Amino acid sequence: MSYGPPDIPCRAGAGFKLEHAGEIASTRPDIGWFEVHPENYMVEGGPRLAALDRLRADYPLSLHGVGLSLGSVTPPDLAHLKNFRRLIDRFEPGLVSDHLSWSAEGSTYFADLLPLPMTGEALEIVCRNVAIAQDVLRRPLLIENPSVYAGFEGAELEEADFLIALARRTGCGLLLDVNNAYVSGCNMGFDPAAYLDAFPGDLIGEIHLAGHTVERHPEGELLIDTHSTAVPDPVWLLYEALVARIGPRPTLIEWDNDVPAWPVLAAEVQKADAVLAALAREPALA
Repeated sequence: MSYGPPDIPCRAGAGFKLEHAGEIASTRPDIGWFEVHPENYMVEGGPRLAALDRLRADYPLSLHGVGLSLGSVTPPDLAHLKNFRRLIDRFEPGLVSDHLSWSAEGSTYFADLLPLPMTGEALEIVCRNVAIAQDVLRRPLLIENPSVYAGFEGAELEEADFLIALARRTGCGLLLDVNNAYVSGCNMGFDPAAYLDAFPGDLIGEIHLAGHTVERHPEGELLIDTHSTAVPDPVWLLYEALVARIGPRPTLIEWDNDVPAWPVLAAEVQKADAVLAALAREPALA
């Protein structure tokens, strides 16, 4: 099956959830694009792939991986890459992405996106793994900045410098998650606006927006990137400043836990679309 040009528009999109599939198919809402985790669709057939086929017939699609484990010392799993590649060949996504994290060591897998130290050695490993993945997938990747909850001793690079060097050396792009920047800044005591300002606009191919939860402990608050709420006001303000600086980018609303009814998620997408439309009429800041 051929779907035609896979370009993702500079509009807002939504993470596709199977519980919304029927309503989306029947109403065909004015949504710029949808994004899915490819690991949920690495099957031989069945209703998941059928639902994705129906969606892709009407909308551009992005594949946002959570399983490449690009920060692992061992290279990416070849079988996983080949399964990922089959989905790319079938659905012709406009964007393909994964995370600056690791989740596997040998045959042991962890159900989380784990952090890695910001060192020169870690940069070499991630550059090697991104190059391997891009070679097998035959697509450039976008790499997402992580949520951070604790620091590493012996860091040699700032996280933004690490990601910029990774992009320059491998030809990958960057996926800036504004909520991750806010969560990390609050947890680690740095200014998320300054963090976002460090990234050159030419490297940024996609933006993510999401909500988080706040845990209150005797030692203080800890923000957790749960994707379980609407986008909070401080994240919207950071997003508006970022788009004003670099210009519109495809922007995804992530809502993966406590998923609301479709109209609630669609309203968040429309809010991001309104920001993009307003700022598209103005020149990006130098």
